Amino acid sequence: MPWPSLNERAQQLLKVLVERYINDGVPVGSRTLSRALTTPLSPATIRNVMADLEELGLICAPHTSAGRVPTELGYRFFVDQLLVHRDQGPDGREIGWRLRQEAEVGGAQAVAETASNLLSGLTRYAGVVSVTRQVRHNLRQIDFIPLSGRRVLAILVTQDGQVLNRVLEVGRDYGADELTRHANYLNERLRGIDLRRLREHLFVELKSARETLAQGLEEAISLADQALREGEDAPALIVAGQSNLLGLDDLPSMEGLKRLFEAFNEKRELLSLLDHCERGQGVQIFIGRESGSPTFEECSVIGAPYTVDGEVVGVLGVIGPKRMAYDRVIQIVDITARLMGSALNSR
Repeated sequence: MPWPSLNERAQQLLKVLVERYINDGVPVGSRTLSRALTTPLSPATIRNVMADLEELGLICAPHTSAGRVPTELGYRFFVDQLLVHRDQGPDGREIGWRLRQEAEVGGAQAVAETASNLLSGLTRYAGVVSVTRQVRHNLRQIDFIPLSGRRVLAILVTQDGQVLNRVLEVGRDYGADELTRHANYLNERLRGIDLRRLREHLFVELKSARETLAQGLEEAISLADQALREGEDAPALIVAGQSNLLGLDDLPSMEGLKRLFEAFNEKRELLSLLDHCERGQGVQIFIGRESGSPTFEECSVIGAPYTVDGEVVGVLGVIGPKRMAYDRVIQIVDITARLMGSALNSR
C-alpha cells in the first residue's frame, strides 16, 4: 500500500512510540518519548510530530490523556517499514529436536500437535496448526481383521512405519481367510503407492474387476476404499493455548472472547484465514480488520506455510493481541514452520 511520506524524525518517533506501547501497555506521552529518543527533540517538536502522526491516522488518543497509542495503520507501518529484526527468536535446535523426535514415533498429526504447543508456550498466546493436505505416505501393507457385529478392522501400514487403523461397518460377516485373500490381492497391486493417490488406483482396479466379473476382487477394493474414506474426516486444525488469551487487556470484551473461542471450536472461519497464509510467500501478518473477519478484528494473526517435498501441506501460526512483540513472534513462527517441514521431510 502507498505509505505516507514520513521524514526520519517522524519515523524515529513513531518507532519509539510503538515499541514503548508494546513493552509497557500504557499510552505514551511526549515526556516518555523525549527520554527514549536517541536524538533529543524539544517537547514542542515532539508534540507537533505527534499531531502530524495522529492526523495521518498512525496514532490516536484512547482518552483525554496526553498519551497516544498506535492504530492498526500505525502497527502496519511499524511492521512493514520500521521493524528491525534482531535475533530474539528461540533456540531452533530445541524446536527442531522436539519436532524430529515426534516425527520418528508419530505421524503428521502428532508433529502438528507438538508444533502448536511449542508456538503457544513460546509466545504465551494461542498456537494454531492446520493440516490442509495429507503428507505423502506410501503404502507398505494393508490387512483386514474380522470383528463382531459386521465390522472389520482395516490396518494400513506405510513405508515410513506409520500405522493407521480404521473400523469399518460392513454389510455382512467376513471370515478371516476371506479377508486375508482380499488383503493379499490389494498388497500385490497397491504396495508403494502414495495414500493420496490410492483411491485413483482403486477406481482403475474396480473397473477391471467389474469387467472380469470378479466379485471377490470388487469386495476387496470396496473395503480398501472405505478404509481410506474413513480417514478423510481427521481434524484439520489444531489449536493450543486458547486460555492464554483470557485476561489480556488488549483483547476484546467477554462477548468478543466468546466469539473468538467459538471460532476456535468451529474452526471453519480460522481455516479460511489461514488459507490466505498458505497462498502467500513466507510469514504473513494480519493486524485487526485486515483479517476480514469481525471475530479477529481485535487480534493479530501471524502465520506461515510449511512444506513437505517442496509442496505446501499446511499452515502454522500464532493468534494474540495487536499489542504483541512482532519481532520475536515473527521469528518464532518462521523458525517453527521451517523446522516442522524439515521434521516431516525427514520421515
